[in-house]
Amino acid sequence: MGAGQFSSPLVQASPYFGEEHAMLRDALRRFVEKEIEPFAQQWESDGFVPREVLRKMGDQGFLGIRQAEQYGGAAMNVLGTVVLAEELGRSSFGGFAITVLVHTDMASPHLQHAGSRAQLDRLMPDLVAGRKIAAVAMTEAGAGSDLAGMRTTARLDGDHYVLNGAKMFITNGVHGDVYFVAAKTGGAGRGHHAISMFIVEKGMPGFSVARPLHKQGWLSSDTAELVFEDCRVPVENLLGEENKGFYSLVRNLQNERLTLGAQALGEASKAIEITLDYVTQRTAFGQTLWEKQAIRQKLAMLLAKVEAARQLLYNTAWRDTQGHSVVAEVSMVKALCGELVNEVMYACQQFHGGFGYMREAPIERMVRDARVQSIGGGATEVMLEEIAKRMV
Repeated sequence: MGAGQFSSPLVQASPYFGEEHAMLRDALRRFVEKEIEPFAQQWESDGFVPREVLRKMGDQGFLGIRQAEQYGGAAMNVLGTVVLAEELGRSSFGGFAITVLVHTDMASPHLQHAGSRAQLDRLMPDLVAGRKIAAVAMTEAGAGSDLAGMRTTARLDGDHYVLNGAKMFITNGVHGDVYFVAAKTGGAGRGHHAISMFIVEKGMPGFSVARPLHKQGWLSSDTAELVFEDCRVPVENLLGEENKGFYSLVRNLQNERLTLGAQALGEASKAIEITLDYVTQRTAFGQTLWEKQAIRQKLAMLLAKVEAARQLLYNTAWRDTQGHSVVAEVSMVKALCGELVNEVMYACQQFHGGFGYMREAPIERMVRDARVQSIGGGATEVMLEEIAKRMV
């Protein structure tokens, strides 16, 4: 197996995946190579992924992997999401990857799980086809992992709810079309039992994008602060039951965290592949860098860690398909993969030397993109507390 030819044995021969997963992985890899990698650097400068690219993904069936066949989806389980997230992570463009994954696995599932038949029939075909792009709006400036601390409110007024408040760090926030928004509908002091979910659509009076946000990484992912000022949302846009929105949010957190873990492992694998190719060609003091024992052993150990984390990811996803409770294991996946991808990126950039610090080097971009993996979707410290609570 020569430089640049590395592929994970756990990907190639895993007992958890079938032929349909292999076909999906191959199709995704071809799409990324043809439609993403040649153009995505421009999207980094533009600050967003062109919507025609997402429509192409919809045409290929990549945006409906988990959705029902009646809406154009493939009705696969979480193992399909793992394949999707790994392959998008391997693109080396984290901003592109998260643009897609928020749409497919962090926003759209709220409609999938809680939507009425009328809501599903009206919106899901467009989401699966990429004609509309979705975002989920939970986080606020003063409320991240602590959802009970959110301050956005929704007050029933006749046949509308009136929303007031603001949401922060919303992926797909600038160019999205459909937003699944969490707001307080219950009385003071009710905490988690006072949250409801609403479908807010672009153009609704009182809803606006306050400003795009500029990030350290994920530059091609459009991120925004959203504002609701007496935003009138029809009662038929209540998603699920009033005051039961917290349960909808928690239900999808496990899927979201597995998705982020898979994306991180895809990124880590690609970084090792890029670095292996570099160190087997770059010479110093009459030898390739690969001939330096310290370098090849470090890369070998990083590979071992990535493969071990991948085994945890795959087993956890499979156990989820079997109906097991995997809250602790998902938290392990998120914490481990979020930290590991940063460890991998640090070493890989180091082995690229000065070139790895230049903006023209893919590894430089990947280092910046990876940093948020230990923060977004549940910070490492929050994940470790979830694990610790289940240890005694």
